[in-house]
Amino acid sequence: MKIAFKTLGCRVNLYETDALASQFTEAGYDVVGSDENADVYVVNTCTVTNQSDQKCRQAISQIRRGHPEAVIAAVGCMVNHRKQEMLDSGIIDYAIDNERKYALFSIIDSRMKGEAVDPEGFDKDLFSYRPAYSTFHTRSLIKIHDGCNNFCSYCIIPNVRGRATSRPANEIYDNIRNVVAHGFKEVVLTGVNMGRYHYQDIDFEHLIENILKIDGDFRVRISSIEPDNFSDRFLRLFENPKLAPHMHICLQSGAEKTLQDMHRHYTAAQFEEMCGRIKAVMPDFNITTDVIVGFPNETESDFAESAAMCKRIGFSHIHTFKYSVRTGTKAAAMTNQIPETVKTERSAVIRQISAENKLIYFNRMLGKPQRMLIERVMTDGTARGYGENYIPIRLKAKGLEKNTFADVVLSDIINKGDNSEMSAVAVSLGTS
Repeated sequence: MKIAFKTLGCRVNLYETDALASQFTEAGYDVVGSDENADVYVVNTCTVTNQSDQKCRQAISQIRRGHPEAVIAAVGCMVNHRKQEMLDSGIIDYAIDNERKYALFSIIDSRMKGEAVDPEGFDKDLFSYRPAYSTFHTRSLIKIHDGCNNFCSYCIIPNVRGRATSRPANEIYDNIRNVVAHGFKEVVLTGVNMGRYHYQDIDFEHLIENILKIDGDFRVRISSIEPDNFSDRFLRLFENPKLAPHMHICLQSGAEKTLQDMHRHYTAAQFEEMCGRIKAVMPDFNITTDVIVGFPNETESDFAESAAMCKRIGFSHIHTFKYSVRTGTKAAAMTNQIPETVKTERSAVIRQISAENKLIYFNRMLGKPQRMLIERVMTDGTARGYGENYIPIRLKAKGLEKNTFADVVLSDIINKGDNSEMSAVAVSLGTS
C-alpha cells in the first residue's frame, strides 16, 4: 500500500508527520510524495491564519480531484478548529484532531484491512508517538511540549493546540537515545512554547542540561522559542559543544506599543537586553527571529522603531510575515487594520534588513571553524549542510557522505544578487 503525506505549518507538525510516516514505513507501507499516486493521503493541517485554512482546503481539494478513489485523512490544527465543516464537505474520509493524531496508523491500517474504526474511540494523548527512524529529514525532530497559555491577540493556537503541556522528561531522554543509536547526528527540540517546559521538578534549563549528558556523538539544536529571561546558567550550557550556538527567538515587533497590542509577555527593551547578554557571553552566537509587519494600529513611527531594533540586534535571518487576520482572535476585531500595500512595503524593508544583517554575520564568520552536518551530497560531489551556528555550508571534498560531520573552515560566501540565497563555502579539515 502507498501512503503520502502533505504537511503544512510548524515544526511540531513536521515532527508528528515524521513519526507517523516512520510508523507506516516500518509496517511495510510505501511512503511516497504527495504529488504521486497513493492509496492514502494524509494532510497535516495548519490554521494559524485564514490563509492557512485556504491552503489546507486547496491541498485537500487538489488531492481529491486527482485521486477520487483514495482515502484522505485530514489531521491537526484545522481539524480542531473546523472539524464539522471539513466532514460536511464530503471531500475527506477522516478528520482527526491533534489529541488523536498519534492513532493515525491504527485508524488507516484498520481501514485498509476492511475494518471500521472510529477516531473518537481513541484516548486523547499529545505525545504517544514512536521514535521516527525513517524520516523526511537528516536531523531528528524531538517534540517536548505542546499547547500555549500566552493568548497573544493575533494567535488562535491556544484554542486548537490547547493549554501548555510538557512531555515526560524520561520519554524525551529515551526518544533521543533511540534516534542517536539509530544514527542521527543532530536532534532538534521543538514545541509550541517549549521555553515554558516544566515536568515535575524539571524545567527547560534542567531538561537541556540532562540531554547534554546523554552519551553519543550528536548535537542538540533548540528550534523556535519564545523570549524568556534566560538565566546566565542557561547561557553557560552553550559552552558544551553538543549544544548548537543558535536560537530562533520570536520578537514579532520591536515597537513597545505594538507588543502591548499583541499581548506579548515582554517589552522590546527586555528583548534587546536579553540578546545583549547572549552576545556578551558568545559574540558569534547566531540569533534569528520572526517579525510581523502591518499589525493593526502599527504607525510609521512604530514600524521605524521595529526596523531600527532589527538592525541594532543584527538578526542573521528574519522570518517576515505580513499580518493576516485570524478570525476568532482579538486582533481581528481591531478597527485600524493596515492596508495590504503598506504591509507589502514594510515587509520589503524588513527583508532587506535581514539580507544585510546576514551578509554582515557571514562575513564576520569567515576564517572560523564550523562542524558541518552533511545533509545531502550533490551529483557533482558538493555537499550541503549546516554548521553549528546554523550557517548553510557548501563543501567540495573527496569521500563525503550524508549524515556525517565534517570539520571545516568558512572560506567564502555565495550570495546571489537578489539575496534569495546565501551560503558559505568551506575548506575541509576532516570528517567523522
